[in-house]
Parts: sequence; structure tokens; C-alpha cells
Amino acid sequence: MVPVGASRFALALLLGVIAAAANLLGGLTIVRRQWSRAYLKYFIALGAGFMLATAFLEMIPESLRLNNRTTFVFVLVLAGYMLVHFFEHTVAPHFHFGEETHHEELSPSHAGYAALLGLVIHTFFDGVAIASGVLVSAWLGAVIFIAVFLHKLPEGFTVASLMLASGQSRQVALLSSAVLGGATLLGVGLMYMLRGEVALALPFSAGVTIYVAASDLVPEVNREPSAGLPVLVFLGVLLMLLLRLVLPS
Repeated sequence: MVPVGASRFALALLLGVIAAAANLLGGLTIVRRQWSRAYLKYFIALGAGFMLATAFLEMIPESLRLNNRTTFVFVLVLAGYMLVHFFEHTVAPHFHFGEETHHEELSPSHAGYAALLGLVIHTFFDGVAIASGVLVSAWLGAVIFIAVFLHKLPEGFTVASLMLASGQSRQVALLSSAVLGGATLLGVGLMYMLRGEVALALPFSAGVTIYVAASDLVPEVNREPSAGLPVLVFLGVLLMLLLRLVLPS
């Protein structure tokens, strides 16, 4: 079992609480219309680049160091990727990040809740990823936290928007964003209880991270006609590289 003190768990829990709060704040932006959705696009673009760089440059290499079975590591990465695909685009086939404006595609009876289920799966692994990173090192935990935090506002915004588009009340929409935050904290807590399995959880979480970045966030960036947002994806990658150069790992 990976040795971990109370201070390490406290750090993971603190980062998880901040990430969960960002989910709730994202829901508030759509429920109360306090923030332009243009700002959320910036988080989506930066988050996509930063998450991809974190998964490929930190999470997967660290997974390979923890586990000498290379093929098995990449099987876990692929499994994480496919799990999120199943829940987000099979269970909830009309799911996409951002504001939902196609009300006619959503059935009031189940579509919003199906999308919530898909997002709960990957926000749960947001928490697993943060805790797994902290278990390995404070550096890895901090980098994964930044990657997670950058897409937390869009997550909360997305689920609240989907709930409203499927005919639910503003209270239900806001509660759904809080549920995402709760799933993140559940992931942190479960990973602490199963901390001896970090060698399995980290590559699986890397697959989830790659899916969210490449299959959820990047397509939203590509919807925009201007070149500004795609440039922000590259800046997200650059930010990750700069952190590696400036801060000790």
C-alpha cells in the first residue's frame, strides 16, 4: 500500500473541494446568467491543451514507472477512454460541452438525467485522478488538479444547461451541478481508501482525461469559426510545459 499521511490526504481533499466548488459555480453561471458563456469557451480551450499535455507528459509516464507491464498500462488508459465514451455518447447520445440550445433533441423525461449520469462518471474520475496524483507526489497532484479545474466550470455549466433544455427547473439544474461536485469528492475519498491501487487508478484516469480533452473539449473549440480558441489550446499545452521547466517535479 502507498504510504500516505494525514497531510497528504488533506491536500487531496482540499483540491477536491475546490474542484467541486467550480462545478457548482459553473451551474450558477447558467442558472443566474451572471457570466458570459464566451469566458467558458476560454476555459474549454485552455483546459483541452493543458489536460492533453498532463495526460501524455505526466500521468502516462508516471503510470509506466509505477507498473512495469507497459501493455497493461495502455489497456487501462484505453479502458478509461472507452468508459467515458460509453456513458457520455451512448447513454446520452446528444451530449456535448457548452450551452444546450436544441430543445427539440431532448426528451424532458430522461435526456437531462442521462447526460448527468455521463458527466458523473467522468467527474468521479476527476476526483480519482487528483487523489492518485497526490498519492504519487504533490507535484503530480497539483498539475492534475489544474487540468481538472480548468474544465470544471464548463462541466457545471453544461449539466445545468442540459437540465434546463430538457424542461427541468432552475433548482434541479443547480442541484445537478452540485451532484457533479459531490461525485468528484467521492472519487477523492474512494481513492484514499484504495490508495494501494494507485498504479491501476492513475492510467485509467489518464484515459478519462484524454477522452474529456480530445473528444469533449476539442470538438467544442473546433465549432468556433475564429482561430483564437484553437490558439488557446496550444497555449494550454505551453502552460503545462512551462510549469515543468519552472517548478521542480
